[in-house]
Amino acid sequence: MTGAVLAGGKSSRMGTNKALLAFGGKRLIERIVEALRDLFAEVLVIGETPGPYDDLRVRVVADLIPDKGSLGGIYTAVAAASRPHAFVMACDMPFFNAPLVRHMQVLAAGADIVIPRSVEGLQPLHAIYGKACLPHMEEAIRSGDFKITRFFPRVRVREVGPEILAALDLEGLAFLNTNTPQEFAEALARWSAQQEGRCAAS
Repeated sequence: MTGAVLAGGKSSRMGTNKALLAFGGKRLIERIVEALRDLFAEVLVIGETPGPYDDLRVRVVADLIPDKGSLGGIYTAVAAASRPHAFVMACDMPFFNAPLVRHMQVLAAGADIVIPRSVEGLQPLHAIYGKACLPHMEEAIRSGDFKITRFFPRVRVREVGPEILAALDLEGLAFLNTNTPQEFAEALARWSAQQEGRCAAS
C-alpha cells in the first residue's frame, strides 16, 4: 500500500500554504510525511511540482486533472501509486494516528475503500482507496461532480465505525483539520498540551 498526502489545495481560508506552517518545530507536511514513512514503503505528496515540497525526499505528483478539488487529488494519488491501494490523507491533519491507520490497512483486503465513519460522518480525506475506484472517480470528475462519496455505491466499501474509532482514537483528534488560523492555533495548543502531559508523566 502507498501512503499519500494531499497538498494541492489553495489554503484560501488560511491565507497562506498551511502545509508549510510550523507545527511543533517542523513544517506540518514534513511531520505527516515522516509519519507516513513509518508505515509505507512508498510515500507520495500530491501538490505543486516543482515547488515547495521538493526537499521532502518523496515523489511529488501534480494533479493529473488540475483544479478538481480533493477528488482530483485522491484520483491522482491512487493513479500514481505503484501499489494496489493508497492511504490518502489531507495535509492539514496534524494528529496522525498510526494504530488507526494500521487497522485500516488490515481491512483493505477485499475492499476498494476503507473509510472511517466518526460521529461527524464519513472521513474521505483519511481513507484507503483501491485502483478499482479510478474509473468511477474519473467519470465523476469529467461530469463535474466533485462530491467524493457519490461514487461509493459502485465499489466495495468497508467502514471503520465509531466504536472502533473510540478505542483507537482516544482523544478524538485523528480527523481534526486546520483550515483557518484560529483552527491551527487551537490544534497547536492541543499538541503543546499533549507534549507537556507526556513530559509530566515521564
